[in-house]
Amino acid sequence: MPSPTAALAGRPDPMPVAERHLVTGERIVPPFRDGTRTAIFGLGCFWGAERDFWRTPGVVSTAVGYAGGYTENATYREVCAGDTGHAEVVLVVYDPTRLSYEHLLKVFWEAHDPTQVMRQGNDVGTQYRSLIVVNDEAERQIAEASRSAYQERLTEAGYGSIATEIVSTVPFYYAEDYHQQYLEKNPNGYCPDHSTGVSCPIGLGVSTGASPIAFD
Repeated sequence: MPSPTAALAGRPDPMPVAERHLVTGERIVPPFRDGTRTAIFGLGCFWGAERDFWRTPGVVSTAVGYAGGYTENATYREVCAGDTGHAEVVLVVYDPTRLSYEHLLKVFWEAHDPTQVMRQGNDVGTQYRSLIVVNDEAERQIAEASRSAYQERLTEAGYGSIATEIVSTVPFYYAEDYHQQYLEKNPNGYCPDHSTGVSCPIGLGVSTGASPIAFD
């Protein structure tokens, strides 16, 4: 990981992207539908990860971008060069009356191998690390409880320690427009499966009154 002083400075203008989701027709930029909440997850290459989430019942919209680093409005080339500290992430907009945060975490855990460090399979680099961005303390408690429960399942299956970072609200920067809903635009595009095949338990007994992430 680059240090904050070594990372690229970036730029003030956000990446221009289409306002509407290519599959759901919902907005991928604020303002989002009333009553929805947002979550951010990093689980390797964001092309396949985004599709996993938009296919989940209760998810209203998704977008891909960069988070967890230092460079403002970074480009894909900059992120892949390892000069920003960002991870490739998916912004998930969901309806909490239809889908719980715990269920989102289940999708997250089961869609990749969280025991790999700074990689997913042959995709190697800081941008491919496993990351959960929480909005508040309630979500942190749920994420940590979920991580502990999944660690037990992974250990039983012979896997090592989970390397997933859980961080408090950080800026989300949209990736270039061609990355948005990439696998809908490119049905035969690159989509590696790095899941462990280990199921994640839910119903951890922790509730949240989390608010949506605020966007400038």
